[in-house]
Amino acid sequence: MTVPAVTATYRLQLRGDAFTLADARELADYLDDLGASHLYLSPVLTAATGSTHGYDVTDPTSVSPALGGRESLVALASELRGRGMGLIVDLVPNHVGVADASQNRWWWDVLKHGPGSAYASYFDIDWAKGRFAVPALGDDEALRIDRTGQEPMLAYYDHRYPIAPGTDGGDAAVVHSRQAYELVDWRSGRVGYRRFFTVNELAALRQEDPAVFEASHREVRTWVSDGLVDGVRIDHPDGLTDPAGYLRRLRELLGPDRWLVIEKILASGEPLDPALPVDGTTGYDALGELTAVFLDRAGERELTDLHLQRTGDRGDAESLRRAERALKREVLRGGLAPEVRRLVGAVRRDAPSDIDPDAVTSAVVEVLALIPYYRTDYGPTSGALGEAIDVVSEEHRELAGALSALSAAVLAEGEAAARLQQVCGAAMAKAVEDRLFYRTARLICLQEVGGDPGRFGISVAQFHLAQARRARDWPAAMTTLSTHDTKRGEDVRARIGVLSQAAGLWSRSVRAWEELAPSPDPAPGLFLWQTMFGVWPVVGVPDATVRTRLHAYATKAARESGVRTSWERVDATFESRVHAWIDEVIDGPVAASMSDLVRILAPHGRIDSLGQKLLQLAGPGIPDVYQGTELWEDSLVDPDNRRPVDFGVRRRLAADPRPVSAVDAVAKLLVTRTALRLRRERPSSFVGGTYSPVTAEGAAASHLVGFLRGEDVIAVATRHSFTLSEHGWRGTSVALPPGTWTDRLNGHVFTGRIAAEELFGRLPVALLARA
Repeated sequence: MTVPAVTATYRLQLRGDAFTLADARELADYLDDLGASHLYLSPVLTAATGSTHGYDVTDPTSVSPALGGRESLVALASELRGRGMGLIVDLVPNHVGVADASQNRWWWDVLKHGPGSAYASYFDIDWAKGRFAVPALGDDEALRIDRTGQEPMLAYYDHRYPIAPGTDGGDAAVVHSRQAYELVDWRSGRVGYRRFFTVNELAALRQEDPAVFEASHREVRTWVSDGLVDGVRIDHPDGLTDPAGYLRRLRELLGPDRWLVIEKILASGEPLDPALPVDGTTGYDALGELTAVFLDRAGERELTDLHLQRTGDRGDAESLRRAERALKREVLRGGLAPEVRRLVGAVRRDAPSDIDPDAVTSAVVEVLALIPYYRTDYGPTSGALGEAIDVVSEEHRELAGALSALSAAVLAEGEAAARLQQVCGAAMAKAVEDRLFYRTARLICLQEVGGDPGRFGISVAQFHLAQARRARDWPAAMTTLSTHDTKRGEDVRARIGVLSQAAGLWSRSVRAWEELAPSPDPAPGLFLWQTMFGVWPVVGVPDATVRTRLHAYATKAARESGVRTSWERVDATFESRVHAWIDEVIDGPVAASMSDLVRILAPHGRIDSLGQKLLQLAGPGIPDVYQGTELWEDSLVDPDNRRPVDFGVRRRLAADPRPVSAVDAVAKLLVTRTALRLRRERPSSFVGGTYSPVTAEGAAASHLVGFLRGEDVIAVATRHSFTLSEHGWRGTSVALPPGTWTDRLNGHVFTGRIAAEELFGRLPVALLARA
């Protein structure tokens, strides 16, 4: 069959209780009209009952009945095919959900039969001590035996666990002692299987085993053979034992033409390994560039000083590097201690020596704390492990023997080498994304997945070089501005970014607000001041819904940071103070001042949001539009960004999208639809098309960023509009290439040199197509 060319995707977050495959099918006409070439679905395989995200797959061999089952997937694919569109599906190869053991037949069988289970090799279980630990208990409630069903089961509250044949008899404690598994307290630090990071409810699969790959991709294989899907997005490949090997097998399954993108988180300056058989990443690297080019570096000093004054720390690159290293040590000895213990055991097996295991543990912790990447076994990062070992050997000469053992174990290319890479990625995710990014607060729009808050923006020249590399090396990589995992939505991020242009005004405002309504702690206070500013309504104050969302976000942010409270050790008193403070801000005298500031700066946030949207949609790569983001939205981190979307509103507005200014409700919709339709109309100008910077001349030339795609499409946007408003364009102009150019956003026709005031007469962006 002919696979439809992917020009742009639209991401839908499915959930059995709110938005099913049938609902997606009903939306096909709207997405077709919007200009998307492909619908991009969240995981559709059977997940835990009530799952709102689908990443806790319990049966990878079937399409979720809650979403409509395979019949609905076939109907959706058929509807899309009839419109010349296609389907992309999110796959989760690294782990399966085991929160309710009875819902996962593979896991249930392993619990019941132990090493003798037909599925025992499917999971990365530590059988070294005979029984393997399952962290599932939480208090003094005793285990009991439930004999109400066809076979007896161990019971703990509503949870049920199997009893191996021939092991029943006696009380629950005695029966439990005879099982292949041992239920332990979830806070005990004991885990007998590899997890997804520190999530006990997600057990990792051994995809390196061909039998496991075949079993877990059986349904996916039928999607390919039956022509239902045109590509897949792979969740968290870095958690696998052998990501490159997995991707090679997957590419063989998919064939050479289907789109394959991976959720590979690239650190600042890290390139994607060109040897991987993929079309690119899922776009966090592009997100970082699109955010950074709209920031004003002139605000860095003021915001750094504010951070220092409020927190005692500068929040700059140097302090963040120190904090990252310290936090990695903390999580490696804390939440990831079970994984580190297995790694140390593997080191001692792969490189036998009489080195004290505590010394090997210290060596592992110190080395992993230094590595700035998720893994070091990709080509571009292959030297990082040796560099880290070298630094640690100088800092800790007492660890010389342990470091030698670690090096020998890695060179053996066995179990230790694989576990080292898996723990490395988990440490990065837990220490940086899930902790550091909730602690520092110089400018929180920089604190995104794969982000580098120590780098305060990038120049237009650097932006162009990055986009040109993407056009040349990864022309079909996904690009994005919002995902189901972003820390805040694209419009919230853009508004917060405007603070870089108004750093003095922001600094004065925060100091005044702290006098009126002192935050419970300066560091989380500075973080939450920016968050509240980011979602504060353009008119009025937060209503009950926004207030509730802010409270939920504050709880998550405070616990993720792990400073004053945490998920493991909740400080209810501190959290109550945070919530009381948020209410005081909304209900007290600060509210009027915050509203005034939002009234001044929010329009510039929308200008930046339109700019980054246009540059993403017209730029190199395959742009994804996350559900609902064709209109202004104020989402924060999950689960807030997975709320149901009102597509009825979007359909009505799409009937007549004619904005008169950047702040209009339909301005973003117009930009999105126009750009997507132009991509579909002229695909060769975009995917595989050339990239050339477009520059302006004049006093305000630095306020324009744009590019030429192929030979016939130009996208330009305004940057730093708040500072631009102080002096205007002052004769700045752009020389267009020869020919007649029509702005697809408003129909205006241009030739030759055009004044910036005229180019941006109605909107702060322009999308020009040559006749």
